[in-house]
Amino acid sequence: MKTLSKEMQAAITPSMALDLLKEGNKRFVNNLKVNRNLLQQANETSDGQHPFAVILSCIDSRTSAELIFDQGLGDIFSVRIAGNIINEDILGSMEFGCKVAGSKIILVLGHTKCGAVKGACDNVELGNLTALLTKIRPAVEDEKTTKENRNANNSEFVEKVATLNVKRTVKSIKEQSPIIKDLIESGQIGIVGGIHDITTGKVTFYPETIDFGSQMKNV
Repeated sequence: MKTLSKEMQAAITPSMALDLLKEGNKRFVNNLKVNRNLLQQANETSDGQHPFAVILSCIDSRTSAELIFDQGLGDIFSVRIAGNIINEDILGSMEFGCKVAGSKIILVLGHTKCGAVKGACDNVELGNLTALLTKIRPAVEDEKTTKENRNANNSEFVEKVATLNVKRTVKSIKEQSPIIKDLIESGQIGIVGGIHDITTGKVTFYPETIDFGSQMKNV
């Protein structure tokens, strides 16, 4: 697998970038890997990087974006924080990745059995974690279909909240970053949300979150 060059990155469209992620996850699920020389990639990216995607995911040790999408050095910007939430620092990182470094897609990736989501469901308070979990609480409140056992012991409730949290984050990125919004609307980049099943390794993308702006929406 060749290391991404500026020219290769420029030739990738947002829909192609999504396909690259889908294909990489398919390889991961089937326990296949593209043959890469990581040491060579380290050398070839030493003077510059041209990743095709920015992936916001959880710090969960089972959700390494490079692994579950079978990507090498220089392929993706990986932004990780508990509960895959956003703040101004993360938005700034995304703006750098897309506007400055040329990435073509932003993926907000949640995962099943997320401890941060469980914490938000249970109103956990613990030091600085308390403020972080308040950013997930709106997704808890948005989940209206569960009337009883609205806590971390209800696995179905937790997964519904995790899904809503991803979708809210996709929406919030576009609302809170005029730079990213403009890049999407002009078709220069795309954005999508998805969930990683930590048991099977499979990533499910949410079609309703896909926004390629002026490009045709292709899933």
